[in-house]
Amino acid sequence: MFESIEELVHRAQEQQCKISEIMIAQEIETSGRTRTDIMNQMTLNLETMEAAAAKGVQGVRSHSGLTGYDAKKLQAYLDKKTVLTDDTFVKALCYAVATNEVNAAMGMICATPTAGSAGVVPGVLLAFSEKFGSTREDMLHFLFTAAAFGFVTANNAMISGAEGGCQAEIGSASGMAAAALVEMAGGTPEQASHAFAIALNNLIGLACDPVAGLVEIPCIKRNAGGTSNAISAAEMALAGIQSEIPADEVVETMYRVGRSMPADIRETGIGGLAGTKTGKRIAKELFGIDR
Repeated sequence: MFESIEELVHRAQEQQCKISEIMIAQEIETSGRTRTDIMNQMTLNLETMEAAAAKGVQGVRSHSGLTGYDAKKLQAYLDKKTVLTDDTFVKALCYAVATNEVNAAMGMICATPTAGSAGVVPGVLLAFSEKFGSTREDMLHFLFTAAAFGFVTANNAMISGAEGGCQAEIGSASGMAAAALVEMAGGTPEQASHAFAIALNNLIGLACDPVAGLVEIPCIKRNAGGTSNAISAAEMALAGIQSEIPADEVVETMYRVGRSMPADIRETGIGGLAGTKTGKRIAKELFGIDR
């Protein structure tokens, strides 16, 4: 079992295979299940992601009424053909927001790695699989690569906003998506590790400050932010740009920063944006409580 990103990359280089194959082999070894069973489970995850994105694009409203229909607005913006960047980039934002709006509406999503950050990986995956004309197998391998980096992060740091702030959720998801996108685009395992490191170090210190304690504001839009960060990190890594700080040290740093964060900005709905005048007003209106 690999315990670090360095070890993960070394194994892939030594075996001359993709990182996704290392993760699949580990799942087979640790679970005792067949490759077919494992691929079928990941197929279910992929189908859940696709269904959530499709539902969100049609427009959903959260139970609180605070958020909703932003993915539908992004789709309408795309349809006008006036985007500032390109269709793939805006599609990625759209699918990320759509997924997280479905989460806020109590719909079914695939936590990757958490519910609050569930839009980043599918946002990147679904948009770029359309761009590349990816096969279902390609898409599954994307998810296994993302899972490999998530596995190391969860075991050596944290993926919970309550433990380590939003850096642990959106940051981890962004790094996972960046690494997987590099592999999908034909990059090397080493480039994937640099993409992960760049994406995560861009978000070190990010507070988890849900307004009124609900995973809606600013969480949904942060999924779009994490998605754009993942794409930029992948672009840099594919260009040959490296993270000066190795990926494992970035994970370690995220852990140390998370442990030193005040409780107010670790998903308590007290500090950060939740502690603004507007944030307090929303909490008062929804729950009749003063924060």
